[in-house]
Amino acid sequence: MSHAVKDLAVAGLVVLAAAACAAPAPPRSVAATTPPATPTGAAALPAPTGTHPVGATTLYLKDTSRPDPWVPDVKARELMVTLWYPAQAGEGRRAPYMTAKESELTLKGKEVTGVPYDVLSRTRTNAVEDAKPAGRKSGLPLVVLSPGFTMPRSTLTALGEELASRGYVAAGVDHTYENYATTFPDGRVAECVACDSDTDPGFGAKVADVRAADVSFVLDQLTGPHAKWEGSSLIDPSEIAMAGHSIGGAGAVAAMLKDARVRAGIDMDGTTYARIPKSGLSRPFLFLGSAGHQPGGRDNSWDRDWKLLTGWKRWLVLPGADHQSFTDVPLLAGAVGVAVPGGLSPARSVEITRAYVRAFLDRHLRHEPQPLLDEPSARYPEVRFCTPGATCR
Repeated sequence: MSHAVKDLAVAGLVVLAAAACAAPAPPRSVAATTPPATPTGAAALPAPTGTHPVGATTLYLKDTSRPDPWVPDVKARELMVTLWYPAQAGEGRRAPYMTAKESELTLKGKEVTGVPYDVLSRTRTNAVEDAKPAGRKSGLPLVVLSPGFTMPRSTLTALGEELASRGYVAAGVDHTYENYATTFPDGRVAECVACDSDTDPGFGAKVADVRAADVSFVLDQLTGPHAKWEGSSLIDPSEIAMAGHSIGGAGAVAAMLKDARVRAGIDMDGTTYARIPKSGLSRPFLFLGSAGHQPGGRDNSWDRDWKLLTGWKRWLVLPGADHQSFTDVPLLAGAVGVAVPGGLSPARSVEITRAYVRAFLDRHLRHEPQPLLDEPSARYPEVRFCTPGATCR
């Protein structure tokens, strides 16, 4: 198994890509070896494109029904979740991207040097912190976002803000002890215990299973009579999806197999581990990957699972993308003074990711036709439609 969590194949921010549990890394390219440039200072995320003002809030959730799977002495699983949601218009403080300590531990964990360790915490977001939620009762579909291994939930903020601006509630989950730093409300910081076992046999399957359990618990806490968020009554509990990057994408498959509430799933460039039964998985699923995930490539998990996806499905590949192109990481490159590998600009990679994720969710949670998903688009010529045994078009 190739879990190159600590394989710092390229310098600087490139290692922020969660190589663990993803497709095997492609050969080092010219772009990947480009010398770092002068850091530009704190990054600013692109504005979301929808019509709704965006709010963001943080929830602390504690699952007393199970001990922590990585630290058994901790008798309850603790999770931090960021919610992005449509909000009432108004002024307020921008939601923080991450804490200074989380920035420091993430950069140290990835061996990024030469910049202030708090630089990621100064990333400018677009959401208003703790803004009042807006919407009608049971009117907002819910999308769970799961980041790559070692990565914080904040690296999916640009996608979360976009979905909220389009009328979704997006829940970004930190899977505790699987990333370099998770800060709890009392100031405790949980570091990456799972990083010490990433080469163990069965590691990927365990991570996917843990994430599925985390997601089911989060759904329990966001829907139903005992929901923990003030805006929970706005969520439509019958319209729930999950999108994950890298091992978070593997978690989407696992969560769908475990919990029928997850009606649709997206895997963004992640090797899959949960085994789909021979009877198949009939709910909608989207594979969205970089060149390493073309049919017949080095990672055969998508080829294996494609045969068992018996409902609506698409396999889309961006040959010019890098593993982290589906996250905020390219947007942060300038802040730490490194080149972005791959052939897409940061702005373009975000635009494409937002467009296809949004189209998938609009089709399967809002049940609206989406021609973008039916055939290659002149607007996004970088995206190829793939089918095993045929040439991507």
